[in-house]
Amino acid sequence: MRIALLHGADAGADPVLAQITAALEAADHAVTPVILGDDVVATITALRALAPELVFNLAESFGGKSALESSVAGLLNLLHLRYTGSSPATLGMAGDKALTKKVLAFHGIRTPEFASIWRGSVDWAGQLDFPLIVKPPQEDASIGITTKSVVRDVRELLETMGAVNAEFQQPVLVEQFIEGREFYVGVLGNVQAQALPVIELDFSKFPEGVPHVASWSAKWDAADAEFRGTTSVFPAELDAELAERIAQVAVDAFHALRLRDYGRVDLRVTPAGEIYVIEVNPNCYLERSAEFARAAAQGGIEYDVLIARIAELAGARYAR
Repeated sequence: MRIALLHGADAGADPVLAQITAALEAADHAVTPVILGDDVVATITALRALAPELVFNLAESFGGKSALESSVAGLLNLLHLRYTGSSPATLGMAGDKALTKKVLAFHGIRTPEFASIWRGSVDWAGQLDFPLIVKPPQEDASIGITTKSVVRDVRELLETMGAVNAEFQQPVLVEQFIEGREFYVGVLGNVQAQALPVIELDFSKFPEGVPHVASWSAKWDAADAEFRGTTSVFPAELDAELAERIAQVAVDAFHALRLRDYGRVDLRVTPAGEIYVIEVNPNCYLERSAEFARAAAQGGIEYDVLIARIAELAGARYAR
C-alpha cells in the first residue's frame, strides 16, 4: 500500500517514526511522512497530493493540545481517508477519563469510584473515602499527575483540586486511590481482539514513603528518583487464574470503548484480587522498547510483524 505516516511536528526526533517506517517498508509498503502542524491546510494539501491508500495515524494532539487528538481522526474522516487506530468517538471518550469511567461502569467493568468537579457543580459516582487521587481528566501521558496527587485529608484535597483547576482550566477528577499492583495490557485486533502478555509496573525501588503512582516524572523524567525507581517487567510469579482475569478485563474494556486495531489498558489489582481499570489508551505508543511492542514480542510477534499487522487490521476494516 501507499501509506502516509501522519505525525505531529514535535515528533520529529522520536525514534518511533524511523522504526515504523522501516517496518512498513519491510512489508513492501511505500511510506511517506506527513507532518501535522498548526497549519491544517498544509496538512490537508499534503494528504490530498499523496492520496494514500492508508494513513498510519501517529498524531496524538493538535497545536500541542492532547484533547484535540480526536479532531485529527475526524479530519481524516472528512477527507475520506482510511487510517489506523481508533475513531473520533473513541478518542473523545478515552480522552475524558470521567466519561471513560461511566462507559466502563455501564458495561459492568470495575473502575475506581469518582467525582467530577467543574465550576461549582459535582458529578458524583459513588461513595468516596480517603485516600483519593486528583487528576486532570482530559490529559494523557500522566500530565498533571505527581505523587502529591494522592491526598489523604480534606485540606490536601482542596489544595490539590485548586492547583489542577488553575493549571489546566478543565474539570477536576477526584478518584478513589486503589492500593495494589499496577498492570499494563496491550490488546491487538478488532472483532477477535486478543490480549498481549501482561506487564507489571514494579515500584519496588520507588522512593520510600511516597504513594506508588505512575506519575509524569516516573514515566518521562530520567533524572528523577521516581523514574529510576520504576521498571516495567513481565511478572514471573503472577497467578495464572489472575493473569487470565486481567487479560479478559482488558479485552472487555477495549471493546466497551470501541477501540480499533490496537490499544493498551492500565489496571490495578488489590491484595484481595479485585481488578480495576484505571485508564484506557487507544493508539498507544508504538516505540520498539515501549510496553506495547515489548508485550507483543513476548507473545511471539516481532516488531516488524506487529506494525504490519496494525496496518493490515486497519485495511481489513475498510474492506468490508
